[in-house]
Amino acid sequence: MKYIKVGKIVNTHALKGEVRLISNFEYKDRIFKKDSVLYIGQFKTPEVIETYRVHKQYDMIKFVGIDYINDVLKYKGEVVYVDEDSLSLKDDEILESDFINYQVYIDNNSIGQIEEYRCDNGNKIIKLNNKFIPYNKDFISKIDKENKIIYMHDIEVFL
Repeated sequence: MKYIKVGKIVNTHALKGEVRLISNFEYKDRIFKKDSVLYIGQFKTPEVIETYRVHKQYDMIKFVGIDYINDVLKYKGEVVYVDEDSLSLKDDEILESDFINYQVYIDNNSIGQIEEYRCDNGNKIIKLNNKFIPYNKDFISKIDKENKIIYMHDIEVFL
């Protein structure tokens, strides 16, 4: 089982065992739903989601069987993970954490390797040849997960 980091529990909310989670995970709609399993903390303690909602910038989650604030305090400050297999990624989808070291090709010519990926004020950016360029699906022709290659077009202006 491969664990993927999806966020961090920053606090509890109210008295009925709900937690506040900060997450910028791009596939939230697939994992933050009733009966999904999240793995919490260093020991990857499995917890099943009973309810999910968004409140301000937080993802609010209540777990099955946890009905009091005292039962959830142990998770405050803990990192939250999900099993990669539960994401059911399509062929053209890739996790942000997997971008590093992918080769980038334009017109079948290698132009470099992705050195860094970051989300800056909601904008996805990759570092390629010591330059930051926007990561936008409109610039991507094809993603080859097996060979770790991203084929891009129309990014010459950024290089």
